[in-house]
Amino acid sequence: MQKLILKTITPHFFSFLVLFSCLYTAHAENLSTLAKNKGAKKPNIIIVITDDQGYGDLGHHGNTVIKTPTLDEFSKEALNLTNYHVGTTCAPTRAGLMTGRNCNRNGVWHTIIGSSILNKEEVTIADVLQDKGYETGMFGKWHLGDNHPFHPHERGFKTAFYHGGGGVGQTPDYWNNDYFDDTYWLNGKPVKKKGYCTDVWFDAAIDFIASNKKKPFFCYLSLNAPHAPNNLPKEYYDLYKDESSISEIQKRFYGMITNIDDNFDKLLRKVDDLGIADNTIVVFTTDNGTSKGYERAKKNNPALGYNAGMRGIKGSEYEGGHRVPFIMRWPKAGLNEGKSLGQLVAHVDILPTFMGLIGEEYRSTKTMDGIDVSAYLLHRKDKLPHRYLVTDTQRIQFPRKGKNSCVMDDDWRLINGKELYYIPKDPGQKNDVSSENAEKVKEMNDFYETWWSDVIKESKYSVIELGSTDDGDVLTCHDARLPKGLPAWNQGVVRKGKKMIPGPFLVNFVEAGTYRFFLRRWPKESGLAIGAPSNDGRPETLYTLAVVNGVALQFRKAYIDIGGTVKSVEVDNTKTAAVIEMKVPKGTTELKAYFDKESDTDLWNAFYIDVEKVN
Repeated sequence: MQKLILKTITPHFFSFLVLFSCLYTAHAENLSTLAKNKGAKKPNIIIVITDDQGYGDLGHHGNTVIKTPTLDEFSKEALNLTNYHVGTTCAPTRAGLMTGRNCNRNGVWHTIIGSSILNKEEVTIADVLQDKGYETGMFGKWHLGDNHPFHPHERGFKTAFYHGGGGVGQTPDYWNNDYFDDTYWLNGKPVKKKGYCTDVWFDAAIDFIASNKKKPFFCYLSLNAPHAPNNLPKEYYDLYKDESSISEIQKRFYGMITNIDDNFDKLLRKVDDLGIADNTIVVFTTDNGTSKGYERAKKNNPALGYNAGMRGIKGSEYEGGHRVPFIMRWPKAGLNEGKSLGQLVAHVDILPTFMGLIGEEYRSTKTMDGIDVSAYLLHRKDKLPHRYLVTDTQRIQFPRKGKNSCVMDDDWRLINGKELYYIPKDPGQKNDVSSENAEKVKEMNDFYETWWSDVIKESKYSVIELGSTDDGDVLTCHDARLPKGLPAWNQGVVRKGKKMIPGPFLVNFVEAGTYRFFLRRWPKESGLAIGAPSNDGRPETLYTLAVVNGVALQFRKAYIDIGGTVKSVEVDNTKTAAVIEMKVPKGTTELKAYFDKESDTDLWNAFYIDVEKVN
């Protein structure tokens, strides 16, 4: 049995014995299920996960404004998990889904500053499924590393078609991408595509599915929509333009979701047309609470949007930050009847659970936070074993105990170790009942203490490898661990010329030798000189956000600091890069790349650094 299960018990010995007995029985039942399924054709798997869409951003969850007819109908012919939880932001959720392990264990407790990179030694669901004979493909948002060895095609996906960073238009993304007619990466190579990004991802996924219809396949369709910038085709904005109960940004946000709904309809129809619907598991879910779907009341202005009565939105430790939809259809297994299940399930359960669903046993060499709940989903078990799970919002340099934490069991939520809420009677988390339930608070805090002491031993930064590819490597300030403030994490901030105190990248030079470093103000593909402005701004429209012109900056010197050894050159601001050559020993170290303007104390982190091995 997995280590996690033995750590998700209460500290009371009697409870331990009861839970151990339950888990042993569940394990035996799962082994029996595996034995029955060994000879059967493995099901195809399609996971569609959207970005920043909350539980309340669906019509069938009570939102009377949003138009999601396909997903509303899909929920009637699928299994709905009504107590399903994820991380409170995007990359941590994706890291947990990929590995079955809490994000604080696997290197992804933030969305930037080098802490959205999935540790190299982690095993992903794509790794496991490929090993079980599946064709694997991912399409859209990866957000678990933009450098070697962290690309999706290096993490188990045979086909990977994706944008850079955590969203279209972020710093690691191809320059000037804006959702329309953009350049993306296909297994690491840039490819320009016509069309709106969500349409492009769905079309690519559908092509992958059609090409692999005779094989078991895993299609991970990980969307960037409806994440900001909230750009969308005009016809989808027009669906909401006259709706007075929501704000202008919500009109765009809802329009992006309706576009997803239309594309989801296209996907389902294709699966039907290919004759594979009966033995294809299709999942629709999201990565955190809503970002734009609900705006709290301010002064004399009423609340706008809908949040299904929950407290908190994206980034919150309260229910609205991490309780999201999970809808799964698999007709061959009887999961096509519109039923709902209400026990606690989480994103970290997906990897072990899907191994159970396909009739394979999965044994991790690492501590798992997720468990196999396949027997529960398939209605072979009425209840799951009692356990606690943790979600939190770190978004700092290194995980800190207790920060914005939520300890969950089925019915209870312990917030920040102090506030206690009983969800069946108080779904909006308005009434803190900690004072009258001191024993429950202690029990949940005791679990958290034990859990945290185990988790923090695994927390570590990922190491970017340099010198192992013929094409060179590109570091962006998105991943620099600045000592103060945030880096220029999106291209809008890059254009504004945000000053950044230099921060290190943790890197491993895989071979000793001479390396050439190109320090840039603008990315290579822009063709812009260091001291030039970028005059590519565009005004805001009703359905697209503005793009600002890029500010010109003049630098004096450029510096490379590798493990405390510093080399500098004078900057020619008419060139596209300041170039520094340096002999570098093999091994792991910290790398800083920066400019100065007026003096050696007026320092700016380089925005982009190309690295190539000379010899």
